[in-house]
Amino acid sequence: MPERTDLAALITGHNTVIEMINSGDAGLPVLTQLLQVARPALGADSLAFVELTPTGGRVIAASGSAEWTIGRPLPATDPATVCLLAGPRVRQVHLDRLPGPLADELAARGLRRMIAARAEIGGLTVGSLHALYSDIEGAEDGTAHAVVGYLASCIAHMYGDQSGLPVHGDGPVVAALADGLAVVDRDGHVRLWNPAAAQFTGRCSTEALNRPLPFPLPPSGQVLDHRMPDGRWLRITSGELAGPGLLRVVTFRDITDQQRRDSDRDLFVAVTSHELRTPVTVIKGYADTLTDHWESLTEADRRQAARVIGQRANELTRLVDRLLSSATDVRPDGDPTVPFDLPEALRAAVPDLPADLRHRLVLNLPADLPKALGDRHSIATVLTELSTNAGKYSPPGSPIELTAGANGQTVSFRVSDRGIGIRPEHVERAFDRFWQGESGDRRGYPGAGLGLYLVRRIVEQQNGWVSLRPRNGGGTVAEVRLPRG
Repeated sequence: MPERTDLAALITGHNTVIEMINSGDAGLPVLTQLLQVARPALGADSLAFVELTPTGGRVIAASGSAEWTIGRPLPATDPATVCLLAGPRVRQVHLDRLPGPLADELAARGLRRMIAARAEIGGLTVGSLHALYSDIEGAEDGTAHAVVGYLASCIAHMYGDQSGLPVHGDGPVVAALADGLAVVDRDGHVRLWNPAAAQFTGRCSTEALNRPLPFPLPPSGQVLDHRMPDGRWLRITSGELAGPGLLRVVTFRDITDQQRRDSDRDLFVAVTSHELRTPVTVIKGYADTLTDHWESLTEADRRQAARVIGQRANELTRLVDRLLSSATDVRPDGDPTVPFDLPEALRAAVPDLPADLRHRLVLNLPADLPKALGDRHSIATVLTELSTNAGKYSPPGSPIELTAGANGQTVSFRVSDRGIGIRPEHVERAFDRFWQGESGDRRGYPGAGLGLYLVRRIVEQQNGWVSLRPRNGGGTVAEVRLPRG
């Protein structure tokens, strides 16, 4: 049957996206809005965008019936990933002919074909856009193909602007942009200025040519790291150019991410030192009290001291486990994935939570869900990290909801709070190691920034995935999905 592409609706929706960009929005919120307005205009059941990195891909935005895939990874070796990176840039694929588990999951939900278009910058693929349909035949005039290809090009342009994209720090757009290159004369005036130089500095060639460099020029053969007024860091090198004229060639590259990682590492050492020192100090204090004043303490005082030592020792154990887990890719217990009762595993994990969190939990865990496929023992760690995170960023005593559900492919649970919420542009960065959304006030929100990072690693080791999103009415929802057993 023919596609029913509503071009008028698409143009109207696209104007909404342009208005968002003109208002200062960027990145993931704009991409999500683009998919939401394009889906009905294309007559598609769903749209999804996969961001591709050197290590594989991940669904970062979706609309319609594919929203459940947000956060799902696609390894570089996945047959579907390999297939989509080959062949024409825009093409139609029947899902029953596409190998891999994701194609099977989509087909199980009644989706039978998709129009896929790669988003490319300078020949390098930064992602792929997928329009999914429940019918088996598409249009002969190719209108939908042209529109999907156009939208993929628009998304590629967003990546080229680097305004909130890529979502992941190792995204391909960083590699797609060559080093900045300039040639300066004996007076230090620019004679050559390549496109990457304009990208890195914000100065087009007409603004840069015949003017001094917008950054210091290091001595020939030396390297200089320089911070630009917009906060971007450049690593600059220079050398003499052979021939008359005393020309010098200057190359520079963006090292902002590297500087951020170095800063994160230093911050991690400082914060972790503080986090370790606190429980150790308390344990030592109570132990010294018991040793020096045992006879003068009442039985109740001794029991209280022992109880505090035990609580602080548990905190210390959890922190050490986080540090060890963050330094290795090996699953701590090495258990294989097996079918298990997810609601029962969650209920069993609740009594081991800290008392203040345990009393705030509101459980809605159906008893008749299908089995999940994974590592039952790791659920306690995942629940502890998610509930601790929810408690940290929400008012004391406010409820934290723990719910579970299932669909045709996955069994899931959600941890929802009524706290400060999470910005749309932070829903992926929150899973970075050492990153904290409110890092400006670590007194109010202490921690090493490892909890969500470890949750994602644990869940993805079990072929599941985890995502964050703002909660309607305020707060944050963390959702974990595992394959059905």
